[in-house]
Amino acid sequence: MAFIAETIATELGVASTQVSAALELLAAGNTVPFVSRYRKEATGGLDDAQLRHIEERNAYLTELAERKEAVLAAIEEQGALTDALRREITEAETKARVEDLYLPFKKRRTTKADIAREAGLEELTQLLVDDPSADPEALASRFTTEGFADVKAALDGARAILVDRFTTDADLVGEVRERFYATGTMRSAPVEGKETEGAKFRDYFDFSEPFATLPSHRILALLRGEAEGVLTLTLDPGEDALYEGMIAQRFDLDVHSSAWLAKAVRWGWRTKLQVSSTLDTRTRLRDKAEQGALEVFRTNLRDVLLAAPAGQRATLALDPGYRNGVKCAVVDGTGKVLATTIVYPHQPQNRWSEAVSELSTLAATHGVELIAVGNGTASRESEKLAGEIADLIAEAGGARPTPVVVSESGASVYSASEIAAAEFPDMDVSLRSAVSIARRLQDPLAELVKVDPKSIGVGQYQHDVNQAALASTLDNVVEDAVNSVGVDLNTASVPLLERVSGVTPTIAKNIVDYRDEKGSFGSRAELTKVARLGPKAFEQAAGFLRIRGGDNPLDASAVHPEAYPVVERIAAATGCATAALIGNSAVLARLNPQQFADDTFGVPTVTDIIAELDKPGRDPRPEFVTATFKEGVNTVADLTPGMILEGTVTNVAAFGAFVDVGVHQDGLVHVSAMSKRFVADPHEVVRSGQVVTVKVLDVDVERQRIGLSLRLDDDPSAPRRSRGAEKKKHGKNPRKAPRGRGEATGSMAEALKKAGFGN
Repeated sequence: MAFIAETIATELGVASTQVSAALELLAAGNTVPFVSRYRKEATGGLDDAQLRHIEERNAYLTELAERKEAVLAAIEEQGALTDALRREITEAETKARVEDLYLPFKKRRTTKADIAREAGLEELTQLLVDDPSADPEALASRFTTEGFADVKAALDGARAILVDRFTTDADLVGEVRERFYATGTMRSAPVEGKETEGAKFRDYFDFSEPFATLPSHRILALLRGEAEGVLTLTLDPGEDALYEGMIAQRFDLDVHSSAWLAKAVRWGWRTKLQVSSTLDTRTRLRDKAEQGALEVFRTNLRDVLLAAPAGQRATLALDPGYRNGVKCAVVDGTGKVLATTIVYPHQPQNRWSEAVSELSTLAATHGVELIAVGNGTASRESEKLAGEIADLIAEAGGARPTPVVVSESGASVYSASEIAAAEFPDMDVSLRSAVSIARRLQDPLAELVKVDPKSIGVGQYQHDVNQAALASTLDNVVEDAVNSVGVDLNTASVPLLERVSGVTPTIAKNIVDYRDEKGSFGSRAELTKVARLGPKAFEQAAGFLRIRGGDNPLDASAVHPEAYPVVERIAAATGCATAALIGNSAVLARLNPQQFADDTFGVPTVTDIIAELDKPGRDPRPEFVTATFKEGVNTVADLTPGMILEGTVTNVAAFGAFVDVGVHQDGLVHVSAMSKRFVADPHEVVRSGQVVTVKVLDVDVERQRIGLSLRLDDDPSAPRRSRGAEKKKHGKNPRKAPRGRGEATGSMAEALKKAGFGN
């Protein structure tokens, strides 16, 4: 464990004692949110991202250590383990290096090289190596034997032995593999006859880029094109002579004097080492792509989950549609459903006035403050409907409700789920989605935890990556998001409670059952009466569960019950009652955390406690703001270059961000149009759910492509970087040159549409 802790500490740039403490806490069953928030003294303040890294790397390094032990035991059993080899295996930093070292000793099926050795051809092989000027056929004629009856067969056997030496030399295999990956190039071309069918991959019909610079989205696009039978991929290692020279140098082979040795080296490279390096590079590229895609998904999901809540305000939700009508639901400030209906204001029924009348009456009756409009089909028409309803209420002397466009990604998945069926067993499936739209405006986090994260629509090639890794990554994001905000114990649903530190699905259900039977919780201490919620679960969960208006004002804060004695000491020292301390900035600002620290609660925890007392239960999410779509701009055809529009970021990728400007088709802000400075990662500039102002650069109505810029002084008529410019920079064939993030070929909107979002 010491080696693992030291390795991870070096990677994170922290002390090994911090990592060791974190590993011990995690091994003892503590969750990442709990350790990050309430065990800062032990870990030196490691945050949840660092703790997740420690978890992941610990799993890998533990597997690596176990594999080393297995390999050492297997080699020792063969009586072949030397001190030098033991040291090499022990010091290996990757699983690949361990397997390379194990190659000569690995049990395998009998090979041609093994048969040749048994036939005594090892001596012939060595003679050919030692005397490159000798006549190979003359030497081989002395070694013909059963199974190798003629000169050609004997020489083939010798070649098999020599190639076997190449492929079982750990250092050579590793060096060739690293050279291949570092200097090789991915090339792609269309499968003959698939050009029309696979038009969405046409950017890759004549494509070339070094492995080392290929970003994750391009790797996944290339692999998908190959899987769909549209693209042929070639992993080009570069000059064969380079690799053949590496082999000859490693074994001190005089290939200039011996044509036989030169051919044997070439054979070994092309039939063995090139093949194995190609497979390894494919695996590494896929791993790199998956990690990139997971990181994009992780960041975007966190941004969506932690989007600004509109708060506890009565809401009317419109789930738009044409023929099947607009599904509507009214919920109160707590999310309780008050009314549902379906209206038919749009084609073909066109019962507009009837819809306005019915919905304005509903909104006025229930004191609706917000109108949530789903962003799907008929969204802009329904937004107009919401505006008319709001105006009508205002004209009648009521407070004008605010229309807000809400992403409905995943709403249909939720409406057909077991969770929705349990919540609304007697409600039509189509109406459940309207309820979900209303609630996700009030509190995105509380509602989106009910939806499979993969259905929220913020991923990149999500179906092409390892599904187990994806599920684990997204579960961690949801857990961290929920615990960073905290949960109202008396209103939280079972799905939301399940994401709280230490709360299992069974405990979550038991909490709700207890609440239904006994009424609201009056204190955190009452949690101990919930079935199956023992001391460990209470320790992990209590600080993240909030009770507003309960017996103890601290129960509404993030102060953990175990630290309540610290607050009592602060109250005694200041002469203030606990309730009087809360929000009393004048008193709290004068406190010295060191004065209240002890062996159990150090300065970091006391500092957190004082900050929490100042602003108890503070929500880390941003203030609620909405985008205002331009009147009269409802379709892509309504857009013209130069328009300045407001929109909402719906997705962020490695190459840019997609923005909803209210025309049923997201526009793309390419990374090269995000700032006047170089932007390495679009997440530096924008996040999912953010309201932005953009300029329209180009519009392709036929292909439904929109190019946008965050630089409002950009001139849409000015030429942007094109293939011609790239030729000047890189030479005749731009596809053979590295492609940077800032590249655009043709329109901005076309850039990398193949990224596969939402697929």
